[in-house]
Amino acid sequence: MKIALITENSQAAKNSVIHDALTAVAEPLGHQVFNYGMYTAEDKASLTYVMNGLLAGILLNSKAADFVVTGCGTGMGSMLACNAMPGVFCGLVIDPTDAFLFSQINDGNAMSMPYAKGFGWAAELNLQDCYRKIFENEGGAGYPKERAHFMAANRSILKDVKAASCRDMLTILKTVDQDLLKAAIAGERFADYFFANSQDEEMSAYLWSLAA
Repeated sequence: MKIALITENSQAAKNSVIHDALTAVAEPLGHQVFNYGMYTAEDKASLTYVMNGLLAGILLNSKAADFVVTGCGTGMGSMLACNAMPGVFCGLVIDPTDAFLFSQINDGNAMSMPYAKGFGWAAELNLQDCYRKIFENEGGAGYPKERAHFMAANRSILKDVKAASCRDMLTILKTVDQDLLKAAIAGERFADYFFANSQDEEMSAYLWSLAA
């Protein structure tokens, strides 16, 4: 699985802590982690939580990533921005129980965490425990197990509803504020990671035209 890490500007100073916790769990399980930044609070390319959502939509819809790990001060803004995008199903994860239930019941493809609220002593241990609950088990197995069939049916219905209520990602890229979009893809390593992994030629070509 290709996991994308996206950190917004207010919590950029914690990127290395978050990245270390994520790789410590994900890489031994055979997953790849791509750190899209921000890397420090002084980065030239600054990401807001709205841009986090836009980036999540780009990465997941192009299949440049299979799962997105993001967040902000409370985790709520990034979650809302992610869920505004087609094909993105993002849960707010605060503790390992949230992570386990989101994985087993909702089987989403993005998680948003609070990196300011409640982020105190041993926060990195909570991060690792949350990531472990997300990535060590196959998602969508259901909890409780006897309700797995009903949960799978509801996930399918939700995907259909979202598909009916959202425009496709390429249309969004062409109609969203272009300065906002350019700022969202201006990260130091975006081009290296995205264009090497994207499976959507039209989306790649459009973003390449903006980056150029």
